[in-house]
Amino acid sequence: MNFDGKVAVITGSSAGIGAEAAKKITSMGGRVTINYSKSKKAAEEVAHECSQLGETPITIKADIAVDEGCKHLIDSTFNEYKDINILINNAGRTKFADHSDLDALEREDFENILALNLNSNYELIKHARPHLANNKKSSIVNISSVAGLRGLGSSVAYAASKGALNSMTLALSRSLGADGIRVNAVCPGFVATDWWKNSLGEEKFKKAINAYEKINPLGECPTAEDIIGSILFFASDLSNHVTGQLLAVDGGLLIGMPLKLD
Repeated sequence: MNFDGKVAVITGSSAGIGAEAAKKITSMGGRVTINYSKSKKAAEEVAHECSQLGETPITIKADIAVDEGCKHLIDSTFNEYKDINILINNAGRTKFADHSDLDALEREDFENILALNLNSNYELIKHARPHLANNKKSSIVNISSVAGLRGLGSSVAYAASKGALNSMTLALSRSLGADGIRVNAVCPGFVATDWWKNSLGEEKFKKAINAYEKINPLGECPTAEDIIGSILFFASDLSNHVTGQLLAVDGGLLIGMPLKLD
């Protein structure tokens, strides 16, 4: 697998899964745009790590929750590299709310979550489409979640946003196929990243890891590095005849634990 001559735009790539994807693609010969909305320092640290592995990426600040940010990210990447081959829609957000507590979420919560988890992906794809279509062997990888496959996750709004993203993945895989653009989604379960640690706090984070290890057949809680292989597969030429697929990368969470008879 290599990405020689390929240009990849990766949203939300200043940390976590996005950062790991940037490093791996760079190490395999690709050129990368690192996108961030808040921490320039974090983005520059990822860019520095990438520079030790291959070509130094560009870093672009863009709030992709609004259309202007999506257009800025795509236009700036094309102006720098004169090409775009891969779009990895990784940025996302949530709000923690018990699914049974319908008062825990307001309309605004849904709008904020959908703006980043769904709408931004559509806008980015719309702006990137002409550049991706020029190559005839281009790939879009949406980072979704098992929450969108089974209605699980941190809140109903989050699950709904990822379910909608999965449906959009299927719809766009049909409509963009004629342009030579493949559209697939990777659907991780719980991933032990700093984002989760910061959101939950150290104690709850450790409990979440222990709980996840007990409810999936592999008995493991993945890190960002464990998710990257699936993303690279969809992004690379190895999957040239694969489109419209939703791949659960969850240690077997969705198939459930084996039945134990005493």
